[in-house]
Amino acid sequence: MPHFNYEQARFNMVEQQIRPWEVLNQSVLDVMAEIPREKFVPSEYQALAFADVEIPLGHEQVMMFPRLEARLLQSLSIKSTDRVLEIGTGSGYLTALLANLAEHVDSVEIYEDLVKQAEKKLAGVDNVSLSVGNAAQGWKTDIQYDVIVLTGSIPVLSSHFKQQLKPNGRLFAIVGEAPIMEALVVTRFSDTEWQVDSLFETSVAELIGVVKPNQFVL
Repeated sequence: MPHFNYEQARFNMVEQQIRPWEVLNQSVLDVMAEIPREKFVPSEYQALAFADVEIPLGHEQVMMFPRLEARLLQSLSIKSTDRVLEIGTGSGYLTALLANLAEHVDSVEIYEDLVKQAEKKLAGVDNVSLSVGNAAQGWKTDIQYDVIVLTGSIPVLSSHFKQQLKPNGRLFAIVGEAPIMEALVVTRFSDTEWQVDSLFETSVAELIGVVKPNQFVL
């Protein structure tokens, strides 16, 4: 059986999937080319590590398409001084990408087994803190972040995420309901001023634990 060339596969992923999808930020292209995506893919799906597909992780969760991960990173203009909140650790791959670009990443996942798997894959990455919990309504609300990333969709953009942003902080969220959702970046300018930019249409699984507008909580 011929040896699989992972480096060549990563190069092809960047050049054939990511760059053509309007991802031109060199830092994003470099980190996508460097971090071994195959390390974060469940073993039974190893052959699909660089394919333009969503890869199952269990609990009806999936890894995003590589090109979606890349557009997400590019849209947030992450700086080396940024503190990031990631809601939905999943495989830990996006966590690793964020950690490479930012100063520190707090990542929260509702499923304990996914956190344990991600801990193993992120061994040696010392600027990531992983937690088990439901962050769909916010996390450590006494902390404000430079960047917040929601890895699942939400039906409407609620204010608690926006309030956790520092001034000039950026939030990435996919908002709406299947089959058509909208990828948004929200930038906070002041205590009362935000800007919302629409990036593209897509559809991803809903964030676990999110409260829908028609649900009433007593």
